[in-house]
Amino acid sequence: MVDEALSAGAAARRLGVAVTTLRTWHQRYGLGPSAHEPGQHRRYTADDMNRLQIMQRLTAQGVAPAAAAAWAGNRPPAVPVPEQAAPRPESAVRGLAGAAMRLDAQVMRDILGSVVRERGVVPAWTEVMTPVLIGIGNRYQSTQRFVEVEHLLSRIITEVLASVQQAAGPPRIMLAAADEEQHTLPLEALAAALAEARVPSRLLGARVPPGALLDAIARTGPAAVVLWSQRPATGSVDQLTRVRDNPHPPFVVAAAGPGWPTGDLPLGITRLTGLAEAVHLLTLA
Repeated sequence: MVDEALSAGAAARRLGVAVTTLRTWHQRYGLGPSAHEPGQHRRYTADDMNRLQIMQRLTAQGVAPAAAAAWAGNRPPAVPVPEQAAPRPESAVRGLAGAAMRLDAQVMRDILGSVVRERGVVPAWTEVMTPVLIGIGNRYQSTQRFVEVEHLLSRIITEVLASVQQAAGPPRIMLAAADEEQHTLPLEALAAALAEARVPSRLLGARVPPGALLDAIARTGPAAVVLWSQRPATGSVDQLTRVRDNPHPPFVVAAAGPGWPTGDLPLGITRLTGLAEAVHLLTLA
């Protein structure tokens, strides 16, 4: 933490909150500045800032402000804050969105980690991660700003999803992005949800050329292959039919994502329309 004492304005900028929020925390909960020089306003010390960060982190996780302030004010500044129960989805969305706009990676990790641990991957993805990603994407479309927010949030989501322990055993599910498709977060969510359901999977990642996908299928013999397309430009159906017509095809060939053509897909291709449905189907493969 910083060595210099900070004014209220500087402390608010460092935390990414309004000065009025600091005043409220000071007036209601006693979390105010402690450094004082004659003739000057009080200033926030490093210890004060540590307490305010604890307050900020707990309220972002859905802890009531009074309870968060009691913890922040009564604990030594360097003592780690214990894990909290997962916040309600609406509180988690607000806290995650605020932390993302502040570029506060640790608070984002705390919120998402608690939601995944306590509620599971599918609710975390559908009720918290996706709404915040959509909201930030919409904000970018209207302002042409905050690309850095989306990038950092996406990286934190990847970290949290990857932390779900993979199931033991040979992977029988193969997950891949379509040729030239770079969006993989939904596949990462599916891999994490399958791991949570104790179903081993193999995630190939972004931009998998059709030939490389067929080679991987031939070498590993998966029971199911899921191909993700985010954009119509990457949703060429022949990628799916090549897998289906392979000499030793998987039992399930599934198309996931909004990039595939609407309407009926070729015979033998299953369309996945949601994460919970995908997990249910693939656990049976």
